[in-house]
Amino acid sequence: MNRIKQYIGTRDFYLHALTIAIPMILQNMITNFVSMLDNVMVGQIGTMQMSGVSIVNQFIFVFNITIFGSVSGASIFGCQFFGQRNAQGQKYTFRFRLLFASLIILTGFFIFQLFDTQLISLFLSKKDSQEVILQTLQYGKDYCSIIVYSLIPFGIGQVYCSAIRECKETKIPMYAALSAIGFNLVLDYALIFGKFGFPAMGVKGAAIATVIAKIIEAFVMIFWAHTHLNKNPYLVHAYANVFDIPASLAKQILLKSLPLLVNEFLWSLGMSTIAQCYSVKGLDVIAARNIASTLTNLFGVVYIQFGSAIGIMTGTRLGASQFDQAKEDVKKLMPFVCMVTTLVAICMIPIGIAFPKIYQTSVSIQSLATYFILINALAMPLWSYANSSYFILRSGGKIGITFLFDSGYTWIIVIPFAFILTRYTSFSIHTLIVLITFIDAIKAFVGYFLVKSNIWVQNIVK
Repeated sequence: MNRIKQYIGTRDFYLHALTIAIPMILQNMITNFVSMLDNVMVGQIGTMQMSGVSIVNQFIFVFNITIFGSVSGASIFGCQFFGQRNAQGQKYTFRFRLLFASLIILTGFFIFQLFDTQLISLFLSKKDSQEVILQTLQYGKDYCSIIVYSLIPFGIGQVYCSAIRECKETKIPMYAALSAIGFNLVLDYALIFGKFGFPAMGVKGAAIATVIAKIIEAFVMIFWAHTHLNKNPYLVHAYANVFDIPASLAKQILLKSLPLLVNEFLWSLGMSTIAQCYSVKGLDVIAARNIASTLTNLFGVVYIQFGSAIGIMTGTRLGASQFDQAKEDVKKLMPFVCMVTTLVAICMIPIGIAFPKIYQTSVSIQSLATYFILINALAMPLWSYANSSYFILRSGGKIGITFLFDSGYTWIIVIPFAFILTRYTSFSIHTLIVLITFIDAIKAFVGYFLVKSNIWVQNIVK
């Protein structure tokens, strides 16, 4: 009985965890809900339009996760500086994030502008007709030519979002997302279908609506942060000399940030590569996977943001050198997150059966999308455990191990496995989905032993 009790926290403990996690969950759920509606609206005008937008969003996803990686290294230090109540240290980490993210934004902007045709073509299968391929390519290019401008507000917004969150002000990014949702939905409807006097712009309209929403979301976070300097003292004179970062600290952050940046880039690129492996089976598979991913991403924010919350709580404990308490917190949080994720996955199943029918596409695509969703729901507890393990390892600055555990596993195990199965076997698409999805059981198993070893328990800013 005592062994079981060590994995169960008090009511106040779980309320504290929920206070951090729920605003982040709601913020991302709002964002993903808007993306889902955007996806559904585009799906109403045709499968090729939906596929073109879906392909471009694979690369936007890589950029978004890379930006997340660019701020993550500094966030490890920021969380621990916050645990020490060291505002000057937080200011240095904020400046580092701003400069690093700006470099990523410029790089991403030029890549998408110069190589849009080549990138989209990677996902177009020769199994489809030439007409379908050319139209899907054009829709993708039309969408990409506008959505590329969302990189700027998204990137700067993430700099502020990460700094605000590490101070445990997790409600503000949620309010920012809420402030943008109305504009996004109305503009989506107006610009995609030509309502309220606007022209029907299709995929271009969807892109314009997203860009405007990202600008509004970033503006709300920036405005709040600079008008509440008592809660964000690190912003006082933060721009006075943005390059003023102690060389020793900058080196430390860079040593943590670069592996995390490379990790997030390679992991997200790996997810897109797996999608590309599926794409050799034809445009129907791309469309079905896009429909399934839209719903899975909406429900998946629960375990993903709980992982972020674990990282914030653990990082604050480690920064205060409360090592035993950090280990106790992890013992209680991991089972709790897995239990919540299982309940979420159960709720996702009946919705997943009906959801694909919303799309104006073929019955075969709807059926395959439903199958994708059911398999994703079954795998979600595994993903949850692996995700929590990742944030725990990262909170203690174990970047090398985090790198191998996350992107290393994806490229060494999952991608070769998916590549071989999709190209050199005669398995049906249904069998392929099961095999490629549940290979992540290995990752969850490894995560268990890495967390249990306590190698992540260290203060990196003392």
